[in-house]
Amino acid sequence: MSTVESTNFTESADVVVVGFGAAGTCAAIAARENGADVLALDRANGGGSTAVSGGIIYAGGGTWVQQQAGVSDSYEQMLTYLRREVGDAVSPQTLESFVAGSPEMIRWLSDYGVPFDSTVCPYKTSYPNNHYYLYHSGSENAGEFRALTPPVQRGHRVKGKGTSGKKMYEPLAKSAVALGARFSPHTVVNKLIQDADGRVIGVEATTMRHAPPRIQQRYSRLAGLSTKPGIYYPPLRAQVERQLRRLERRYARPVRIQARRGVIICAGGYMANTEWVKRFAPQYLGGLQLGTSGDDGSGIAMAQSAGAVTERMDNVSAWRFITPPSAFISAIIVDEQGDRIIDESRYGAAVGYQMVRHHHGKGWLLADATLIKEARRQMIKQPLWFQRAQSAALMFLDSVKGASLPEVAQRAGIDPDGLVATVQAHNNAIDTGTADPVGKPADFTRRISKPPFTLLNISIRPNLLNPTPMLTLGGIRVDETTGAVLDSTGSPIPGLYSAGRTATGICSNSYVSGLSLADCVYAGRRAGKHAAADQPADR
Repeated sequence: MSTVESTNFTESADVVVVGFGAAGTCAAIAARENGADVLALDRANGGGSTAVSGGIIYAGGGTWVQQQAGVSDSYEQMLTYLRREVGDAVSPQTLESFVAGSPEMIRWLSDYGVPFDSTVCPYKTSYPNNHYYLYHSGSENAGEFRALTPPVQRGHRVKGKGTSGKKMYEPLAKSAVALGARFSPHTVVNKLIQDADGRVIGVEATTMRHAPPRIQQRYSRLAGLSTKPGIYYPPLRAQVERQLRRLERRYARPVRIQARRGVIICAGGYMANTEWVKRFAPQYLGGLQLGTSGDDGSGIAMAQSAGAVTERMDNVSAWRFITPPSAFISAIIVDEQGDRIIDESRYGAAVGYQMVRHHHGKGWLLADATLIKEARRQMIKQPLWFQRAQSAALMFLDSVKGASLPEVAQRAGIDPDGLVATVQAHNNAIDTGTADPVGKPADFTRRISKPPFTLLNISIRPNLLNPTPMLTLGGIRVDETTGAVLDSTGSPIPGLYSAGRTATGICSNSYVSGLSLADCVYAGRRAGKHAAADQPADR
């Protein structure tokens, strides 16, 4: 944080947006809708984690996509489900507002060019292939949630081949610029500027925009490599980032930008900051950093320099998916003692949470010959290419087989007696028509009885063949009505707002697919609207 006079500014805008992913683009659009002059800054090419995400938006209550698909949903059903998932991450009033505005949110995104499709996925999966775009993206099918409300498809996958997050980012970025927002990529924000009264009135940054065109093009290519494929191969990312820093040292120029009404920080979380992960959530070291190198906590740190406080910094979402193929929902997940870990129909983040927090990150998926045969058959049509590669690697390279349960347990290093007892309890519940021991719904349960038996190692560990994607859910505390950043007394820091994974929000307690992007849209629009209306009395 630094304090300078306004005469030192070289550029100005009513609202300055730091970070141009889903939250940043939505904040920029909302600020322009409310008449503000907007300048958006991004350290890379724009898009952030959104552009490399699956492009899932959690929405319901009767969106036009659901209606077109013939899916019946209501405000009450969606709220009932999310109350259990979201918990105390936000106030009841905020959650009710989010749910009530869900259909309008999808319409708003559609109006700004984000493409959706109403084709419903007919099976439970972690992520649908290119034929399906509306699916159960959370734990709606799991036993404890079915007892509360019927399962409804609310995962709205943005239409596009493969992981379609870029198909969400691109139209939003284009719409923001078309509305008059100015976008400055390759601009790294280093400090917030406050006046003598503590109001945030601008930022200090360095920008590559004055570099020769060939250098800007090279910088852009390198930034793209760092994002993807760098996300999957950290050594490549580290090498590319070193080259980017060298270019910045030679060509970047300092700039001071005035924010006449407010600064909105939408700079992502801190998953790329290994030191912070060691400090706040050491049990999550070794996962796939789901995001860009910009998810280094710098936005959180900047807000803290102005007096912001953080919360839920130890909350990380670790994704351990067992589908596709969908047959594996009928398998069982066990720990080193051979005990069941969780209802296998739960969303992959819930599986990952249980494994990391309560089972030392270790787990195995047990399937018999019948399930393995069905899973192999489903491998032809259900997965996308990368899912097929990961599932094949798991089945053929990271599994053990045995003619009996004790034999396969010994080969995997699992307690044989514990595994035998677990399978007996599982099968007895099916045979007697009683409840599954961990609450899995009956339509997903299958007897595990036909040898050979297979234990697939789904433990959370550094593994390029079957990585565990992770993202941070904690961040700075904001006012849930305006998106203003709060200090230690609970008072808003004048002129400072935040949205997305820099801040806590709807998904900061329990994550299901699409809830983070939905929160980025909700919180980004909120911050943009209120920052645009923030006019200091003396100006």
